[in-house]
Amino acid sequence: MITEPEIVESPAQTIAFIHTTVPRAEIMAAMNAGLEELSAVLKAQAVVPTGPWFTYHFRRPNETFDFRICFPVDAEIKPTGRVEAGQLAAATVARTIYSGNYTGLAAAWGQFMNWIEEHRYNTREDLWERYLVNPDTSAQPEDWRTELNRPLA
Repeated sequence: MITEPEIVESPAQTIAFIHTTVPRAEIMAAMNAGLEELSAVLKAQAVVPTGPWFTYHFRRPNETFDFRICFPVDAEIKPTGRVEAGQLAAATVARTIYSGNYTGLAAAWGQFMNWIEEHRYNTREDLWERYLVNPDTSAQPEDWRTELNRPLA
């Protein structure tokens, strides 16, 4: 389900993002709409992302998702509409890769958090998921790869 987790240094990244807060039931619609809006603004500004898109969550989601839909970029973008410029700070993180359909992400996070607890790491509240192989790059859910990141305190 997940690869063997590891502790790595995640470098700071310049990002373009949309911040949104939505109920759990609306997460997919909000993500899709936000991703389209963010992509359109980057295209209009002739900015090419420097890596795969990701979602940055201020805390582990429960019934509400408070998060940013992000693309890493090589230079600050001009804020437009809901799209803002920002930074993902450098951090020491626990990291693993989940393979499969997004319906299995909650279980993957559970397995990952169990590993973190078993190894007695203290974590911050925030986390992020980077969509390495996603529906835009493969129509087959079994090919999807999601990088799970949990910063250490």
